Amino acid sequence: MKQNEGLHPDTLAITSGRPMPAPDAPLNTPISLSATLHAGGPLGYGRYGNETWSALEDAIGALEGGPTLVFSSGLAAIGAVFSLLPVGSVVTASDQGYSGSMALLRSLEEAGKIEVRYVTVSDTEQILAALPGTALVWLESPTNPCLEIADLPAIIREAKSLDCGVAVDNTFATPLNQRPLQMGADIVAHSVTKYLAGHSDVLMGSLSTSDSGLFGRLENARKLGGAIAGPFEAWLALRGLRTFPLRFERAQANAMEIAQRLAAHPMVESVNYPGLATDPFHDRARSFMDGFGAVLSFTLFATPEQTDKVCEASKVVMYATSLGGVESLWERRRRWSGESSSVSESLIRLSVGCEYVEDLWSDIENSLQSISQ
Repeated sequence: MKQNEGLHPDTLAITSGRPMPAPDAPLNTPISLSATLHAGGPLGYGRYGNETWSALEDAIGALEGGPTLVFSSGLAAIGAVFSLLPVGSVVTASDQGYSGSMALLRSLEEAGKIEVRYVTVSDTEQILAALPGTALVWLESPTNPCLEIADLPAIIREAKSLDCGVAVDNTFATPLNQRPLQMGADIVAHSVTKYLAGHSDVLMGSLSTSDSGLFGRLENARKLGGAIAGPFEAWLALRGLRTFPLRFERAQANAMEIAQRLAAHPMVESVNYPGLATDPFHDRARSFMDGFGAVLSFTLFATPEQTDKVCEASKVVMYATSLGGVESLWERRRRWSGESSSVSESLIRLSVGCEYVEDLWSDIENSLQSISQ
C-alpha cells in the first residue's frame, strides 16, 4: 500500500492490510464469508479471491517486498511452486530440510516428473556446481532442523546469471531477518502457520514474488488446485501478524540465552544455533541476516529413548511438532520416519517461545535431569 512505503517492518506489520480510513469505517478488515458473488466484478467466484485474504496478502507482501498469495497450508504453497515445473525439470535442493517439502520432492522424482539434485545447502561450491541445467533452486535457510545457513546472496546471484529460478523457504528466518526477494530470488515461501500467525491455531502458507507473470501462474495454480485459505483463518493470521515483531524479538532473545546455556551443559553434545559465536555458520549468518531466529536444535549424550523421555518430562516447554508460536515446543525430530537420516537420533528441535526465560531454563534443566537420575 502506498501509504506504507518507507516504513520500518515493525510498523508495516501493524499498519498494512487495513481498510482505507473513512468516517465510521472499520479499523480491521472484516471476515468475508461469501462463496458466491454477484456477476460483473473481477472475481466472479469465492475461490478466486476474498477481501480477508487480500488484506493478509497485502500485509505479508509489505514485509517481504513483493505481491503475495496465501494458501491453505505451507505445503500447499510449496506444491503450487513445484506444479509449475515442466516434466523432466531439474530441481537443485537441500539434502536436509522441512520434511514435507523433502517428501514432496521425493514423490515427484519417483513418479518421473522431475529430477532432483540434492546438495548440502551450506556447501556453496557444491550448490554452484549443481546449477547448470537446473530449472529451480529450492533453498531453505536456516535449514530445519539443523540450522545450516546457505550463502543466499552468492547462490542467488550465480543462479540468476544461469537463468535458474530461485525459491526460498523463509519460514525460520522471517522477513525481519532476511528478505530473499531483495537478494534476487523469484519466490519466497512461508508457513504462515508459524511466526507470522504465531498462535498455533492456523494452517496457512504464502508465496511472494515480484515477477507479475510468475504471480499470475501461481495464482492460477491456486485457483485450479483449490488450495485456498479460509477467510476466518486469514483473519486470525492477520490478527496474529500485528504482534509478530514483538513476539519474534522476545523469542529470539530467549533463544540466544537458552542456546548459550545448553552449549555449556554437560549432557549436551552439540548445539545448532547460528547466533552462537562458536557455531560454524555464525559469520555467514551475521554477514547478511539481521538476527538469528528463535529455533535451535541440540544433540544429547543420550539414547533415542532417553531423548524422548526428556521431551516428555517438560512442564513449560510443550512436547509437540511445530514451531513459531508464542509457546515453546520441542521434540526429537527422528521420531518422524520422514526426517532426514543425516539428523542425529538424539537431536531435539526447540522452538523457543515468549515465556520468561528463567522459567524455560528451569524446565529444560529439570527435564534433562530426568534421565540422569
